[in-house]
Amino acid sequence: MSKNGTTNSTKRKHLSGYRLMWMIVMFDLPVGSKQERKAASDFRHFLLDEGFHMAQYSVYYRVMPGKEYIEKYLRGIKSHLPSYGNVNILSITDKQYENLISFNGRKKEPHSTAPKQLTLF
Repeated sequence: MSKNGTTNSTKRKHLSGYRLMWMIVMFDLPVGSKQERKAASDFRHFLLDEGFHMAQYSVYYRVMPGKEYIEKYLRGIKSHLPSYGNVNILSITDKQYENLISFNGRKKEPHSTAPKQLTLF
């Protein structure tokens, strides 16, 4: 038992693959005009500032310690959506993310894994 009264099994349960969540933001934003390019750039910078990582140019992801964090970040994203374009948000468990298969050209690549330590704000 640790100093704060939790056991190692409690800690493992808290960080289990069924509790950890991946939030994936995918978007297709117009960039035909200067204003549209700025809006798309501002949205990408907002995601980066919120701790998301770029998987592809219009696909960003963030690992979260639980489902309750999804709602918090969803509210922030909704308040920063550009006026035009499509934004899709997918939330999956770490266990579901383990099934991801990645290719670089024809070479199969190992996919990203959840960080060993989560940073909480």
